Amino acid sequence: MIIPAMRIVPVIDLKGGVVVHARRGNRAGYRPLRSPLVDGSEPAAVARALCAHARTDRLYVADLDALAGAAPDESTIAAVSAIAETWVDAGATTGERAAALDSAGAARNVIGTESLSDTVPDPLAGPPLVLSVDLHDGRLISPRPELAGRSPSAALALARELAVRELLVIDVALVGSRAGPAVAAVAELAAALPGVEVYAGGGVRDDRDLDALARAGAAGALVATALHAGVITV
Repeated sequence: MIIPAMRIVPVIDLKGGVVVHARRGNRAGYRPLRSPLVDGSEPAAVARALCAHARTDRLYVADLDALAGAAPDESTIAAVSAIAETWVDAGATTGERAAALDSAGAARNVIGTESLSDTVPDPLAGPPLVLSVDLHDGRLISPRPELAGRSPSAALALARELAVRELLVIDVALVGSRAGPAVAAVAELAAALPGVEVYAGGGVRDDRDLDALARAGAAGALVATALHAGVITV
């Protein structure tokens, strides 16, 4: 079996205008990033360092304040979008918020199941949509009763409804944990959605995890802690 090369997508989590170190989804406890790759936690500097280290021009950005209800941090998103192709998760489920991401230069509007209420965002509003299947310990996070607490496969209908070409599988309980990624969930969704690129986030530790994800059908992985620790070959 030939295993395709995995695309590594560096991650930055924004909170209070700086990059923070995300761990296990406990956002209240996140603290400014400290990394051997870069001095400080200024977003543009971290973005440059991560993209150079990972040899990539793509970056995943989680605007944690926006996900909590604040307006998207347009100035910071614009600054990092000048450095890389940004996939931004800022809870932009309305046309107004999607337009804000578009104005800031975001390449993709990442819509997480944790942010979706009753309405479905217009796929034509703002940047192209990417669905993020948000999990906690393998169960879906969502205000929607048909999704909340269910297995990842419950999000399949939504992925098809939105006609997404890229899908993320992020288990927040694994983020920053070095406990390994959600390989089974990736395999299940990748098999059910041929033609959709599936990316895994949370818990990626090393090259063996990347190999396991590739075998499960993933096109790439969102990585932060393992890049800062220097334990992934790029």
